[in-house]
Amino acid sequence: MKHSMLNYYREKQQQAESEKVYNTQCPFCSMQCKKQVIEQTFVKRKSYKTQGIDNPTTQGRLCVKGLNAYQHAVHKDRLMEPLIKKNGEFVPAGWDEALELIREKFSAVQKEAGKDALSVYGSASITNEESYLLGKFARAGLETKHIDYNGRFCMASAATAGKAVLGMDRGLTNSLEEIPKTKCLLLAGTNIAECQPTIMPYFEEAKKNGAYIIVIDPRETETAAMADLHLKVKPGKDAALANALIKVLFNENLIDETFVKERTKGFSEVKEHMDNLNLEETAASAGVPLKDVEKAAKTFAKSSSGMVFTARGIEQQTDGHMTVRNFLNLVLLTGKIGREGSGYGAITGQGNGQGGREHGQKCDQLPGYRSIEDPESRRFIADLWGMEEEQLPGKGVSAYEMMEKMQEGEIKGMLLVCSNPVVSNPNAAFVKKAIQNLDFFVAVDLFISETAEMADVILPSTSYLEDEGTMTNVEGRVTLREANKKPPGQTRHDWKIICDIAEVMGKGEFFRFQSAEDIFNELREASRGGSADYYGITYERIREEQGILWPCPDISHKGTKRLFEHGFAFEDKKALLTAVTNEAASGKEQPSVNYPLYLTTGRVMSHYLTGVQTRKSSNLAARFFESFMEIHPETAEKYAIPESELVEVHSARGSIVVRSKWTRKIRKDTIFVPFHWAEEQNVNMLIPKDLDPVCGMPGYKSSAVRVQKYEPATRKVE
Repeated sequence: MKHSMLNYYREKQQQAESEKVYNTQCPFCSMQCKKQVIEQTFVKRKSYKTQGIDNPTTQGRLCVKGLNAYQHAVHKDRLMEPLIKKNGEFVPAGWDEALELIREKFSAVQKEAGKDALSVYGSASITNEESYLLGKFARAGLETKHIDYNGRFCMASAATAGKAVLGMDRGLTNSLEEIPKTKCLLLAGTNIAECQPTIMPYFEEAKKNGAYIIVIDPRETETAAMADLHLKVKPGKDAALANALIKVLFNENLIDETFVKERTKGFSEVKEHMDNLNLEETAASAGVPLKDVEKAAKTFAKSSSGMVFTARGIEQQTDGHMTVRNFLNLVLLTGKIGREGSGYGAITGQGNGQGGREHGQKCDQLPGYRSIEDPESRRFIADLWGMEEEQLPGKGVSAYEMMEKMQEGEIKGMLLVCSNPVVSNPNAAFVKKAIQNLDFFVAVDLFISETAEMADVILPSTSYLEDEGTMTNVEGRVTLREANKKPPGQTRHDWKIICDIAEVMGKGEFFRFQSAEDIFNELREASRGGSADYYGITYERIREEQGILWPCPDISHKGTKRLFEHGFAFEDKKALLTAVTNEAASGKEQPSVNYPLYLTTGRVMSHYLTGVQTRKSSNLAARFFESFMEIHPETAEKYAIPESELVEVHSARGSIVVRSKWTRKIRKDTIFVPFHWAEEQNVNMLIPKDLDPVCGMPGYKSSAVRVQKYEPATRKVE
C-alpha cells in the first residue's frame, strides 16, 4: 500500500513539475545572440529564465534585452485570433472569414484603381524566408510595384553607399573576429555600448591589444567613454568632418598612393576638391577643434591597420548616402580595406537588417541583391517564379513616399507585416493621416500596435520562440533560428499568412511551401549568382557550422570571411572615390530664432525600435517607463528648463512632452530624445519629411527645435 501511494505521489509531482527548453536567438539587435529560454511549470504556474548559448558571434553573451525577451512572447496581450473591425471596434473572427474579407477588399481595390493601388510594408525583423516571400507576394501575388520596409530608415544610406563605392553591401567587409587585431578603430555615429552591447568585448579586446579608438558623436555616450579621442561633432555636419579628416591626409602626405592607383578610380576629382577646401573653416563648421581633427586623421592613417564603422548617427541624415561615401573615401585613401584588421563596417540596427534588404523587400530590389531595373535579373527571377518578365512590376518608391501616395489617394490598400510606421516614420502625424486615408488596411502583428489599431483586419502572428527561419547578422553570417515552441491560440507564422492570402487571391500556385526550409531552398536558387549569393548555404550546413558568411556560391564553399582582398565588386575591380561637399544635402534644416537647438534621436539599451515588444516586458519597461530629453545644464538654464520635470519640445511639425534630464555629456546646442515611445512622446512627430535624394533616408539626427516648460493649461498640439 505504501509503495503504491509513493508511486502515486511521484506521478502527481511529475505532472505538477516540468521543464521545457527552447533553443532560439534573441529577436532584437543585429548581433542575433544565441540563447535558451527555459520554461518551468509548477502546479500549472509557469516561470521562465534565459541563458546564452556559445556561438561564433557572441560566445554565449546576452544583454538585458536578450535576457528578458521572453516576456513579450508570453504576454497576456498577445493576439490569439484574427480581429475584424466592425462599427469601429475589433471583434474576433475565424481565419476563413478574415481571409475572405481580405480577398474581397483587395480584389475590389485593384479592380477599381489598378494593381499598384495595393501596397506591402515589410520589416527588417522578420526572417530571410519571410522577407523573400513578402517580395515575391507583392510582385507575383499582388502584381504591385509598391513594396518597401522599415529597414529603409535603418540601413539605406550605408547600403546604397557600399554598393556605389565598393560594388556590394554586406555591412561588414571583415568578420568580427578581426576587430581585436586592428590598430585603429574609428566609430562614426554608433553607440554600440547601448545598441549592440554584446559586440563591445571585440572593441574592448582591441583596446587591450593597443588599438587607438576614435568616436564621432555629439554626445558622450557609453561608447565614447571607451574612446581615446572623442570628436563631438555638430549634428548633421559629419560630411564636413570627414572632409576635414581627408584634407589632413593630403596636407600631411598620408595618402596610400600605391593602393589608390591600383585599386581605386576617381582620385583626381577628390584631389581637386581638397585643393579648394579650407581645413580650418571645415573643422569649425563641423564643430570640432582642429587639433583633434589632425590627431584623428594622422593616427588613423599612420596605423598599420584600421577599421571604420558607421551607424545611424551619420546615416540617418538627408545626406546620409554621401556622408557614408566620404567615410569610405577615408578608408580607401589610406588603403585600409581587403586585408586583416582593415576594412569598413556599417553596424546593422535591426535583427535582420542585413538579410531583410537582400532578398526583395526594397522597392528597387529582387532576391540576391539584384536590381529590379536590370533586364537580366528580371528574366532570371521571372523564370524561377514561372512568370513572364513583363509581368514583374517595376521599381516602386521608398517607405515614406508610399505614405505620401496613400495621402494622395494613389495607394488605397496596404498589407503591413510586423512594423509600426505611425511611430517610426518621420513627420509621424502626417503618416497617421495618410494611413487613415486607406480604403482597406491589413496588419500582421503580435500585438495591437499604434499602427495596427488603425487596421480593418489584424492577423495574429507567431513570436521568435515559435517561428523558425534564418537571419543574417551584423557580420553577414547567415544563422538559423530554431523555434520549437508551439504557436499559441490561432496564431500563424508570417510566411504561412502570406501563403494563405496568396491562396485566396488566386495565386496559390506560386506559394506551395510547407515549411520555412522549403522557402529557404527557393531563396537559395533565387540568390544564386547575385551579389548576396546564398546558394551554397543549407539548413544542415548552418546547424553543423554555426552559421555561414555570404557570399557562399556553392555547397563546397566555406563562406567569405573577408571581402575585397583581390578587388572590388565591379568589372574593373576598382572602388570609386567621390568628391563630397561639406553640405552634402541642400535644404537641411538648421537652427533659427524660433527653433534654436539641434535635436538628435537614438536608442536606450533596454528598448528596441518603437517599443511595441520591449514595452510589453515589465523588466525592460521598468528601466525606462517614459521618454526623456537630454539637455546641457547651461542650455537648460538659458531656456528655464528645470531638472527632472516635464517639458515641451517643439519643431515646425508639432510638439511632444518628455521629462528633462540634465547632462554635461551633450553639446550645448543639442538635445537628445530617444524614439521608443508613441503618441505625445513620439519624437518622430518632430522630424521633417525631407529625404536623402539617393536612398530615401529621413533626417532623424538633425532637426531644429525649441524647448520650454510644460504648461498643461495652455498647451496645444501644433
